Amino acid sequence: MADLDLLSTFVEIYRSGSLTAAAQRRGLTQPAVSGHLARLERELGEPLFTRSSRGVTPTARADALARRVGAHVDELRSALSEVDDREAYAGVVHVAGAVEVMAARVLPALAPLTTRGLRLRVTLGLADDLLAALVNARLDLVVSAVRPVDRAVVATPFVDEEFVLVGAPTLVRTIDRALLAADPVRALAHLPLVAYAEELPIVRRYWRSEFGRRPPNPVAVVVPDLRAVLAAVVAGAGVSALPRYLADPALAAGSVEPAHQAAVPPLNTLYLATRVGGLANPSVALVHGHLMARSREWGVL
Repeated sequence: MADLDLLSTFVEIYRSGSLTAAAQRRGLTQPAVSGHLARLERELGEPLFTRSSRGVTPTARADALARRVGAHVDELRSALSEVDDREAYAGVVHVAGAVEVMAARVLPALAPLTTRGLRLRVTLGLADDLLAALVNARLDLVVSAVRPVDRAVVATPFVDEEFVLVGAPTLVRTIDRALLAADPVRALAHLPLVAYAEELPIVRRYWRSEFGRRPPNPVAVVVPDLRAVLAAVVAGAGVSALPRYLADPALAAGSVEPAHQAAVPPLNTLYLATRVGGLANPSVALVHGHLMARSREWGVL
Protein backbone atom coordinates (compact mmCIF):
# COMPACT_ATOMS: atom_id res chain seq x y z
CA MET A 1 0.00 0.00 0.00
CA ALA A 2 1.48 3.37 -1.05
CA ASP A 3 2.30 5.77 1.78
CA LEU A 4 0.99 9.31 2.12
CA ASP A 5 4.21 10.90 0.82
CA LEU A 6 4.05 8.97 -2.44
CA LEU A 7 0.36 9.68 -2.93
CA SER A 8 0.81 13.37 -2.05
CA THR A 9 3.53 13.66 -4.67
CA PHE A 10 1.38 11.83 -7.21
CA VAL A 11 -1.56 14.17 -6.60
CA GLU A 12 0.64 17.25 -7.04
CA ILE A 13 2.10 15.90 -10.29
CA TYR A 14 -1.38 15.03 -11.54
CA ARG A 15 -2.82 18.44 -10.74
CA SER A 16 0.10 20.55 -11.93
CA GLY A 17 1.06 18.50 -15.00
CA SER A 18 4.74 19.00 -14.17
CA LEU A 19 7.39 17.36 -11.98
CA THR A 20 9.01 20.75 -11.44
CA ALA A 21 5.76 22.37 -10.29
CA ALA A 22 5.01 19.38 -8.06
CA ALA A 23 8.45 19.69 -6.47
CA GLN A 24 7.82 23.38 -5.73
CA ARG A 25 4.41 22.60 -4.26
CA ARG A 26 5.81 19.86 -2.04
CA GLY A 27 9.00 21.63 -1.06
CA LEU A 28 11.11 18.80 -2.49
CA THR A 29 13.82 18.53 -5.09
CA GLN A 30 12.85 17.36 -8.55
CA PRO A 31 14.92 14.15 -8.19
CA ALA A 32 13.00 13.40 -4.98
CA VAL A 33 9.68 13.86 -6.79
CA SER A 34 10.89 11.65 -9.64
CA GLY A 35 11.90 9.03 -7.08
CA HIS A 36 8.49 9.14 -5.39
CA LEU A 37 6.76 8.68 -8.73
CA ALA A 38 9.05 5.81 -9.74
CA ARG A 39 8.38 4.01 -6.44
CA LEU A 40 4.64 4.42 -6.80
CA GLU A 41 4.68 3.18 -10.39
CA ARG A 42 6.70 0.13 -9.28
CA GLU A 43 4.17 -0.61 -6.54
CA LEU A 44 1.28 -0.34 -9.01
CA GLY A 45 3.09 -2.20 -11.78
CA GLU A 46 2.29 0.30 -14.51
CA PRO A 47 3.15 3.86 -15.59
CA LEU A 48 1.01 6.75 -14.38
CA PHE A 49 2.23 9.45 -16.76
CA THR A 50 3.73 9.84 -20.20
CA ARG A 51 6.60 12.32 -20.28
CA SER A 52 7.30 15.02 -22.86
CA SER A 53 9.25 18.26 -23.11
CA ARG A 54 6.09 20.13 -22.05
CA GLY A 55 5.40 18.16 -18.90
CA VAL A 56 3.52 14.96 -18.13
CA THR A 57 0.18 13.58 -19.30
CA PRO A 58 -1.78 11.25 -17.00
CA THR A 59 -2.65 7.74 -18.11
CA ALA A 60 -6.09 6.23 -17.59
CA ARG A 61 -4.70 4.52 -14.47
CA ALA A 62 -3.62 7.92 -13.12
CA ASP A 63 -7.09 9.35 -13.77
CA ALA A 64 -8.66 6.52 -11.80
CA LEU A 65 -6.16 6.81 -8.95
CA ALA A 66 -6.58 10.58 -8.68
CA ARG A 67 -10.34 10.13 -8.53
CA ARG A 68 -10.00 7.64 -5.67
CA VAL A 69 -7.33 9.26 -3.52
CA GLY A 70 -7.18 12.97 -4.32
CA ALA A 71 -9.74 14.23 -1.84
CA HIS A 72 -8.52 11.80 0.86
CA VAL A 73 -4.95 13.04 0.47
CA ASP A 74 -6.15 16.64 0.74
CA GLU A 75 -8.02 15.88 3.95
CA LEU A 76 -5.12 13.96 5.52
CA ARG A 77 -2.60 16.64 4.66
CA SER A 78 -4.93 19.31 6.01
CA ALA A 79 -5.42 17.40 9.25
CA LEU A 80 -1.67 16.89 9.69
CA SER A 81 -0.68 20.39 8.68
CA GLU A 82 0.13 23.05 11.24
CA VAL A 83 0.25 25.81 8.62
CA ASP A 84 -2.03 28.79 9.23
CA ASP A 85 -4.67 28.68 6.49
CA ARG A 86 -5.61 32.35 6.75
CA GLU A 87 -3.82 33.05 3.46
CA ALA A 88 -6.06 30.63 1.57
CA TYR A 89 -9.27 32.09 2.98
CA ALA A 90 -8.10 35.66 2.29
CA GLY A 91 -7.99 35.15 -1.48
CA VAL A 92 -10.33 35.63 -4.43
CA VAL A 93 -11.10 32.66 -6.70
CA HIS A 94 -12.62 33.04 -10.16
CA VAL A 95 -14.68 29.89 -10.63
CA ALA A 96 -16.91 29.00 -13.59
CA GLY A 97 -19.21 26.36 -15.00
CA ALA A 98 -22.61 25.68 -16.53
CA VAL A 99 -25.37 27.53 -14.71
CA GLU A 100 -27.30 24.40 -13.76
CA VAL A 101 -24.62 22.47 -11.89
CA MET A 102 -23.19 25.67 -10.41
CA ALA A 103 -26.57 26.64 -8.97
CA ALA A 104 -27.58 23.15 -7.87
CA ARG A 105 -24.33 21.83 -6.43
CA VAL A 106 -21.16 23.91 -6.68
CA LEU A 107 -22.15 27.24 -5.15
CA PRO A 108 -24.05 25.69 -2.21
CA ALA A 109 -20.99 23.50 -1.56
CA LEU A 110 -18.66 26.51 -1.54
CA ALA A 111 -20.84 28.74 0.65
CA PRO A 112 -19.15 27.60 3.92
CA LEU A 113 -15.81 28.85 2.59
CA THR A 114 -17.18 32.34 2.01
CA THR A 115 -18.31 32.57 5.63
CA ARG A 116 -14.62 32.28 6.58
CA GLY A 117 -13.58 35.11 4.26
CA LEU A 118 -12.97 33.49 0.87
CA ARG A 119 -14.30 35.58 -2.00
CA LEU A 120 -15.74 33.98 -5.13
CA ARG A 121 -16.26 35.54 -8.54
CA VAL A 122 -18.50 33.31 -10.62
CA THR A 123 -18.80 33.09 -14.41
CA LEU A 124 -21.52 31.03 -16.08
CA GLY A 125 -21.33 29.73 -19.63
CA LEU A 126 -20.44 26.93 -22.04
CA ALA A 127 -17.47 24.67 -21.42
CA ASP A 128 -15.43 25.63 -24.50
CA ASP A 129 -15.71 29.36 -23.78
CA LEU A 130 -14.87 28.90 -20.11
CA LEU A 131 -11.86 26.68 -20.81
CA ALA A 132 -10.51 29.29 -23.22
CA ALA A 133 -10.87 31.91 -20.48
CA LEU A 134 -9.06 29.57 -18.09
CA VAL A 135 -6.11 29.21 -20.47
CA ASN A 136 -5.99 32.99 -20.83
CA ALA A 137 -5.84 33.37 -17.01
CA ARG A 138 -9.22 35.09 -16.75
CA LEU A 139 -10.49 32.20 -14.61
CA ASP A 140 -8.90 30.03 -11.91
CA LEU A 141 -11.11 26.92 -11.92
CA VAL A 142 -13.73 25.58 -14.34
CA VAL A 143 -16.30 22.85 -13.74
CA SER A 144 -16.31 21.39 -17.25
CA ALA A 145 -18.67 18.90 -18.86
CA VAL A 146 -16.01 18.11 -21.48
CA ARG A 147 -12.48 16.91 -20.82
CA PRO A 148 -10.01 19.68 -21.68
CA VAL A 149 -7.44 18.86 -24.35
CA ASP A 150 -5.22 21.95 -24.01
CA ARG A 151 -1.93 20.95 -22.40
CA ALA A 152 -1.97 24.16 -20.38
CA VAL A 153 -4.95 22.78 -18.46
CA VAL A 154 -5.01 20.05 -15.79
CA ALA A 155 -8.35 18.23 -15.48
CA THR A 156 -9.32 16.18 -12.43
CA PRO A 157 -12.36 13.88 -12.73
CA PHE A 158 -14.90 15.42 -10.37
CA VAL A 159 -18.33 13.78 -10.42
CA ASP A 160 -20.60 11.86 -12.82
CA GLU A 161 -23.94 13.12 -14.08
CA GLU A 162 -26.67 10.55 -14.75
CA PHE A 163 -29.12 11.35 -17.56
CA VAL A 164 -32.81 10.46 -17.74
CA LEU A 165 -35.19 10.82 -20.69
CA VAL A 166 -38.37 12.55 -19.53
CA GLY A 167 -41.55 14.11 -20.88
CA ALA A 168 -44.87 15.44 -19.68
CA PRO A 169 -47.25 12.63 -18.63
CA THR A 170 -49.70 13.29 -21.51
CA LEU A 171 -46.85 12.96 -24.01
CA VAL A 172 -45.20 9.94 -22.41
CA ARG A 173 -48.50 8.06 -22.45
CA THR A 174 -48.58 8.22 -26.25
CA ILE A 175 -45.64 5.80 -26.37
CA ASP A 176 -46.48 2.26 -27.46
CA ARG A 177 -44.92 0.23 -24.63
CA ALA A 178 -44.76 -3.01 -26.61
CA LEU A 179 -43.00 -1.24 -29.48
CA LEU A 180 -40.72 0.53 -26.97
CA ALA A 181 -39.45 -2.85 -25.77
CA ALA A 182 -38.97 -4.17 -29.31
CA ASP A 183 -37.81 -1.08 -31.21
CA PRO A 184 -37.30 1.94 -28.94
CA VAL A 185 -36.15 4.30 -31.71
CA ARG A 186 -39.40 3.76 -33.64
CA ALA A 187 -41.49 3.93 -30.46
CA LEU A 188 -40.01 7.31 -29.53
CA ALA A 189 -39.68 8.76 -33.05
CA HIS A 190 -42.96 10.69 -32.95
CA LEU A 191 -41.95 12.66 -29.86
CA PRO A 192 -40.62 16.18 -30.44
CA LEU A 193 -37.35 17.04 -28.73
CA VAL A 194 -36.41 19.91 -26.46
CA ALA A 195 -32.66 20.48 -26.72
CA TYR A 196 -29.89 22.53 -25.12
CA ALA A 197 -28.27 23.37 -28.49
CA GLU A 198 -28.81 22.77 -32.19
CA GLU A 199 -26.24 19.95 -32.12
CA LEU A 200 -28.42 18.13 -29.53
CA PRO A 201 -25.39 17.40 -27.31
CA ILE A 202 -27.14 15.73 -24.38
CA VAL A 203 -30.04 14.18 -26.29
CA ARG A 204 -27.68 12.85 -28.95
CA ARG A 205 -25.46 11.31 -26.26
CA TYR A 206 -28.50 9.55 -24.75
CA TRP A 207 -29.63 8.13 -28.10
CA ARG A 208 -26.13 6.98 -29.06
CA SER A 209 -25.55 5.41 -25.65
CA GLU A 210 -28.89 3.60 -25.53
CA PHE A 211 -29.81 3.01 -29.16
CA GLY A 212 -26.55 3.33 -31.10
CA ARG A 213 -27.71 6.13 -33.37
CA ARG A 214 -28.73 9.78 -33.53
CA PRO A 215 -32.37 10.61 -32.77
CA PRO A 216 -34.58 10.93 -35.88
CA ASN A 217 -37.13 13.01 -33.95
CA PRO A 218 -38.22 16.53 -34.87
CA VAL A 219 -36.68 19.28 -32.71
CA ALA A 220 -39.36 21.54 -31.27
CA VAL A 221 -37.40 23.82 -28.92
CA VAL A 222 -33.72 24.76 -28.54
CA VAL A 223 -32.84 26.77 -25.43
CA PRO A 224 -29.32 27.05 -23.89
CA ASP A 225 -30.38 26.56 -20.27
CA LEU A 226 -31.29 23.15 -18.87
CA ARG A 227 -33.72 24.69 -16.39
CA ALA A 228 -35.57 26.21 -19.33
CA VAL A 229 -35.38 22.86 -21.13
CA LEU A 230 -37.10 21.26 -18.14
CA ALA A 231 -39.75 24.00 -18.08
CA ALA A 232 -40.54 23.39 -21.76
CA VAL A 233 -40.72 19.63 -21.14
CA VAL A 234 -43.09 20.12 -18.20
CA ALA A 235 -45.27 22.33 -20.43
CA GLY A 236 -45.54 19.52 -22.99
CA ALA A 237 -43.29 20.89 -25.74
CA GLY A 238 -41.40 17.63 -26.06
CA VAL A 239 -39.09 15.16 -24.36
CA SER A 240 -35.47 15.66 -23.36
CA ALA A 241 -32.54 13.97 -21.68
CA LEU A 242 -31.68 15.82 -18.47
CA PRO A 243 -29.31 15.32 -15.54
CA ARG A 244 -31.08 13.39 -12.82
CA TYR A 245 -30.31 16.03 -10.17
CA LEU A 246 -32.30 18.50 -12.27
CA ALA A 247 -35.15 16.17 -13.24
CA ASP A 248 -35.71 14.48 -9.86
CA PRO A 249 -37.92 17.20 -8.29
CA ALA A 250 -40.21 17.19 -11.36
CA LEU A 251 -40.29 13.39 -11.36
CA ALA A 252 -41.24 13.38 -7.68
CA ALA A 253 -43.97 15.94 -8.30
CA GLY A 254 -45.37 13.98 -11.25
CA SER A 255 -44.97 16.87 -13.67
CA VAL A 256 -42.74 14.67 -15.84
CA GLU A 257 -42.42 10.91 -16.28
CA PRO A 258 -39.64 8.71 -17.69
CA ALA A 259 -40.07 8.21 -21.42
CA HIS A 260 -37.55 5.36 -21.41
CA GLN A 261 -35.85 3.31 -18.71
CA ALA A 262 -32.17 2.79 -19.43
CA ALA A 263 -30.75 -0.56 -18.34
CA VAL A 264 -27.52 1.25 -17.44
CA PRO A 265 -28.16 4.99 -17.12
CA PRO A 266 -25.91 7.09 -19.38
CA LEU A 267 -23.25 9.01 -17.44
CA ASN A 268 -21.15 12.05 -18.23
CA THR A 269 -18.06 12.92 -16.20
CA LEU A 270 -17.57 16.49 -15.02
CA TYR A 271 -14.01 17.72 -14.51
CA LEU A 272 -12.40 20.32 -12.29
CA ALA A 273 -10.05 22.16 -14.61
CA THR A 274 -7.19 24.45 -13.57
CA ARG A 275 -4.18 25.86 -15.37
CA VAL A 276 -0.91 23.97 -15.01
CA GLY A 277 0.51 25.17 -11.71
CA GLY A 278 -2.78 26.81 -10.75
CA LEU A 279 -3.08 24.86 -7.51
CA ALA A 280 0.04 26.58 -6.21
CA ASN A 281 -2.40 29.37 -5.34
CA PRO A 282 -3.60 28.44 -1.82
CA SER A 283 -7.10 29.82 -2.41
CA VAL A 284 -7.57 27.86 -5.63
CA ALA A 285 -6.24 24.72 -3.92
CA LEU A 286 -8.70 25.29 -1.09
CA VAL A 287 -11.69 25.46 -3.46
CA HIS A 288 -10.46 22.49 -5.50
CA GLY A 289 -9.93 20.30 -2.43
CA HIS A 290 -13.26 21.28 -0.89
CA LEU A 291 -15.19 20.44 -4.05
CA MET A 292 -13.43 17.10 -4.44
CA ALA A 293 -14.30 16.23 -0.84
CA ARG A 294 -17.94 17.18 -1.33
CA SER A 295 -18.22 15.21 -4.56
CA ARG A 296 -17.77 11.97 -2.59
CA GLU A 297 -20.96 12.77 -0.70
CA TRP A 298 -22.93 13.34 -3.90
CA GLY A 299 -22.03 10.05 -5.60
CA VAL A 300 -23.65 10.28 -9.04
CA LEU A 301 -25.56 13.49 -9.73
